[in-house]
Amino acid sequence: MSEAAVGRADLILLGDVMLGRGVDAEWRAGKPADAFWGSVLPALRAADGVFANLECAITAHPARWSRTPKVFHFRASPGTTEILRAANIRWVSLANNHSLDFEAEGLLDTIEHLDQAGIAHAGAGRDRAAAMAPSLVTVGGGRIGLIALTDNEPPFAAADRRPGTWYAPIAVCEAVLAPIAERIAALRRAGATLVIVSLHWGPNMVEEPPPHHRAFAQALIGLGADLIHGHSAHVVQGVELWRGRPILYDSGDVLDDYAVDPVLRNDHGMLFRLAADAAGPIALTMQPLRLSFARVDLAEGETARTICARMARLSASLGTALRPCPEGLELTLR
Repeated sequence: MSEAAVGRADLILLGDVMLGRGVDAEWRAGKPADAFWGSVLPALRAADGVFANLECAITAHPARWSRTPKVFHFRASPGTTEILRAANIRWVSLANNHSLDFEAEGLLDTIEHLDQAGIAHAGAGRDRAAAMAPSLVTVGGGRIGLIALTDNEPPFAAADRRPGTWYAPIAVCEAVLAPIAERIAALRRAGATLVIVSLHWGPNMVEEPPPHHRAFAQALIGLGADLIHGHSAHVVQGVELWRGRPILYDSGDVLDDYAVDPVLRNDHGMLFRLAADAAGPIALTMQPLRLSFARVDLAEGETARTICARMARLSASLGTALRPCPEGLELTLR
């Protein structure tokens, strides 16, 4: 068997998964874990593995973050890891502005519950070294290296003796890029056939990435990353192809209880399916999603066409031409 065949993996990348508030209430009321994923569930389970951003703490710790002003605090019951497991979610990013919503205790509880559920994670930890540590997971026939960091919520930053996130400004400079480059190289030495950098970056409800995000993502591809997995805006942004590697500037929302913006439509999402082998990414397929309260489904009919048209337009503005396919849109990478 060839090296490429041995390293083959079919992955799904999702945006923000928020299990708190209304989602948690549905879970505590007895809603089955499978039911949160609606008609998307077969696609998730058919993949070798699913990757997402976990936009909440999983903890029973009652004390909210109060060291600095904060409006939203998201907390999910410990059992909600079953919702993640039901969707075949193998890895989550914890580098975001909600991981410490219930203080350091809430973050450490989250890590413990994920570990007990067999769900890998990166981007936050009990100190700076742990927060900056990448993950290496075996998915399908490949070994996937994952790095996660955020420019959101600077007070959440981990320190030598303080739990927190890998916080870094989005800047093309040695101080920011060197630690990422070191971890990409370490993952390669450890046998990673694919390296994904997951970024929770920028403000909410923005349709297009700013120039410095593009420069940063392109620099990470130059350092050896195979895919950039962006999230934070709550709306899907366009995809860019850079040196044969895809940049998902924002993968939007996937599961939550959020109010819907009637213009930006944060209830319109995308499932990103990546085929890759030992030589890197092969193809990216995008399938439109429709979010409702504490549930996500595959979009159909006019809704699906609207989501695809928007994604095609936003990607074209980044110089990337997407082709229609039965699932929605596709991009051949090699």
